[in-house]
Amino acid sequence: MIVQGFLFLAGLALLTGGGHLLVEGSSKLAARFGVSSLVIGLTVVAWGTSAPELAVSLGAVLRGQSDMALGNVVGSNIINILGVLGVSAIITPLVVSRRLIWHDVPVLVVLSVAVWVIGLDGHIGRLEGAAFFAVGVVYTVRAIRSSRRETAVARAAGASAPPPGDAPGRAIALVVAGGGLLVVGAHFLVTTASAFARALGVSELVIGLTVVAVGTSLPEAAASIVAAARGERDMAAGNAIGSNIFNIVNVLGLTALLAPAGIPVPPPVLHFDLPVMVAVAAACLPIFFVGHRIARWEGGIFVGYYAIYVLFLLLQAERHDALEVVSRAVLFFVIPLTVVTLGVILGRDVKRRRREGG
Repeated sequence: MIVQGFLFLAGLALLTGGGHLLVEGSSKLAARFGVSSLVIGLTVVAWGTSAPELAVSLGAVLRGQSDMALGNVVGSNIINILGVLGVSAIITPLVVSRRLIWHDVPVLVVLSVAVWVIGLDGHIGRLEGAAFFAVGVVYTVRAIRSSRRETAVARAAGASAPPPGDAPGRAIALVVAGGGLLVVGAHFLVTTASAFARALGVSELVIGLTVVAVGTSLPEAAASIVAAARGERDMAAGNAIGSNIFNIVNVLGLTALLAPAGIPVPPPVLHFDLPVMVAVAAACLPIFFVGHRIARWEGGIFVGYYAIYVLFLLLQAERHDALEVVSRAVLFFVIPLTVVTLGVILGRDVKRRRREGG
């Protein structure tokens, strides 16, 4: 147990150091190649922090556990928004660019709905996986090209160019080293936390629903929190949204493509977790639109909803008598209250914009 404790602390240290290296290297790449830090967060950082999900999902496919791949993607996408964005916004309010509101979040919503619709027949096939992966390649190329064009236009209009900074090789080395440390750190934390849970007599099902799902999202959490703390607040939001997009197009796409029989979609995931994933992605639109920022109280709402989601999963796994009470409270009180609150705030923001425009 002493060794496990040491590995747990080592995992935390690796996550922290990896997050710093990944954000620093990504910022240098953005300045060097004329790409905004937001797009770097949506692409390079998102690719790196999605590595644990990819490793877990591909490993599950190779072991013949294809259904785990879908659960990993869906669970991570829910955590990335409710947990990662929520905690990051609580630490410091996050800046949300127009690109996220009008382009990337709608892309995430469409992809989330596509996974749900495709899975209605209980299966995601290899052809569908190939289509998801192709969308990911197109999305990455277009995001980088669009950002470089916008930067070139801004410089032609008289905007000052950033200093050239270090050679790109050093920045790339920082990104690779940071991503590697994040993957290793997440592995240490998941392994040791699972060992602690088993020692306490927690079931394997509960471990899978909580420890593994949270553990594979730790790199996103580390990168977003470090980016927010360093003032790269648009990169923090872009990382979470970009990671969710890549989880669908790359992680789910590749695993469905490589799985001999595709990926099965179990009824519980189809009827509960996938709708939650779609709802969480769609909820970003009104929250991001108001003030183009994620305030601390909105981050608190995200974290609160994630706590409710985990509680629901645990009660469902144990078939606890309190499950019905919690379900009714969420359905008839928490969700309506949140919708009304967001509706009022959104309405006030629209009226304010009209007054200022008039």
